[in-house]
Amino acid sequence: MELKRLGHVAICVNDIAAAAKFYQNLGMNLVWQDSDWAYLKAGNDGLALLSPDYDQAGPHFGFVFDHRAAIDEAYAKLSQEDIKLTEIHEHRDGTASFYGRDPFGNWFEYLYEPSESNTTETKATELVA
Repeated sequence: MELKRLGHVAICVNDIAAAAKFYQNLGMNLVWQDSDWAYLKAGNDGLALLSPDYDQAGPHFGFVFDHRAAIDEAYAKLSQEDIKLTEIHEHRDGTASFYGRDPFGNWFEYLYEPSESNTTETKATELVA
């Protein structure tokens, strides 16, 4: 398994809108905001803001992969070890991920993020089809 980078950290906040505004004032760019979570970026690094009601994941850190197949390979490998894992989830933005817990109880996420060129190529293919 070859990790591309540590891509984001996810923290819990009580007020998504106020927290998103706070981190935007620190210079981060708001990428996505919903009622129970938001995602901000500074360059390639991300910060996920999760409400206490967000039920998909708790506080965690995310590792990023370049290729979608790498997620399946990593999942297969980690499934053979004594590591608690969730199922792989395909996200609406073209990413895919799964969560796991380290031996100390900390959550981590393995995340496939399509590169900008992959996203552009996919959109161009969809327009032609």
